Amino acid sequence: MRFLIDTHVFLWFLEGDPRLSKKVRSLIAAGENEIWLSIASLWEIAIKTSLGKLTLSKPFAVLMPQQLADNDITVMPISLDDLNVVANLPLHHRDPFDRLLIAQAINRSIPLISNDGNFSSYPVTLVW
Repeated sequence: MRFLIDTHVFLWFLEGDPRLSKKVRSLIAAGENEIWLSIASLWEIAIKTSLGKLTLSKPFAVLMPQQLADNDITVMPISLDDLNVVANLPLHHRDPFDRLLIAQAINRSIPLISNDGNFSSYPVTLVW
């Protein structure tokens, strides 16, 4: 099955954070699932790292490609269709990165792994 993971889910997975549920950890680690991470999440991580709001264990340019490859996570590009969905989303959630993830999940009809309660206001299948 295919899943799109939220930025915090990716970071918690990498860090072994106990806030990540066992169910979600298993879904991501299971080889039969296709795990996607939006390029928007990588952009968000890069921004937060450059602003000092996020500290990574290794430089971004080393850690991200390594973890994506090691965990068989595919980067999801942003398409014009994704942006069309964003343009038409109601403003239940104002974070631009999260709105794009919601749009990508809707546009591709795939479940979104997140514990962000604001996502439930949109027609996405949430997994937690």
